Amino acid sequence: MKPYKIPAIPASEITPKHLFDARRKFMQTAGAASLAALLPQALWAASLGDLKKSPYSTAEELTSLKAVTSYNNFYEFGTSKDDPAERAGTLKTRPWTVSVEGEAHKPKVFDIDDILKMAPLEERIYRLRCVEAWSMVVPWVGFPLAELLKRVEPTGNAKYVEFVSLHDPAQMPGQKYPVLDWPYREGLRMDEAMHPLTLLTLGLYGEVLPKQNGAPVRVVMPWKYGFKSAKSIVSIRLLETQPTTSWMKAGPNEYGFYANVNPEVDHPRWSQAKERRIGEFLKRKTLMFNGYADEVAPLYAGMDLQKYF
Repeated sequence: MKPYKIPAIPASEITPKHLFDARRKFMQTAGAASLAALLPQALWAASLGDLKKSPYSTAEELTSLKAVTSYNNFYEFGTSKDDPAERAGTLKTRPWTVSVEGEAHKPKVFDIDDILKMAPLEERIYRLRCVEAWSMVVPWVGFPLAELLKRVEPTGNAKYVEFVSLHDPAQMPGQKYPVLDWPYREGLRMDEAMHPLTLLTLGLYGEVLPKQNGAPVRVVMPWKYGFKSAKSIVSIRLLETQPTTSWMKAGPNEYGFYANVNPEVDHPRWSQAKERRIGEFLKRKTLMFNGYADEVAPLYAGMDLQKYF
């Protein structure tokens, strides 16, 4: 395995300035009171048993377990990449429920342990491309989100899906600071949510999902930038109109609703043409839809991808 290297991208260039300033304030005020939370957390828990192999997996070299679990964007625990691994021990993942509501004939609240048994678990080895121009290859574990949504029988008015993450500053200390408008919200079009690549994710590397990676349940859409993949989800709302996501509120000119990986549409402050794979030295070219164009390009046929970024 190649040695893990931090991408040489200054944080001030990849984070909006007001968030960068908030991060500095967060770090300055965390102080001794949170010393216990700075201790490294256990990365692992229980095995998820035998897993189905998926035809959607890439054969590319996996990013190391250490990098996947220690280099994360999860602002609920702080804005540094290592904050989630250091602070997520305060997150309680049991009991945990996910409500699926809104435009549904049979809205329901699901217990996380029932979700774990809802469908055969698959290992999906996906490329992960961050909007900050770094990338990983991660062996996620889960099943298609469509399996869950079908159980509530969406109405004909369900055009969009909104994901809402846990809001509890006692468990998520980063929420004590107005880095984003909490709780974290993300969204998809209904056809994107029902696409077989959209993974309701419950684990990685064959084990239950580590807290710093969005435990106990998150979504993963490999053709979109990583911030679209909401973590620690407590509510899924089926809507008739497009929801406003947390990053759209924070920077509407920088973060669009679709956020599809697109090397031809740059971020206003940096190029998206290349990326640095964690563990590699040289940059590589970014692929359209992160290399999943054969599967998802028809979803956007005829759309102006410069306008709907």
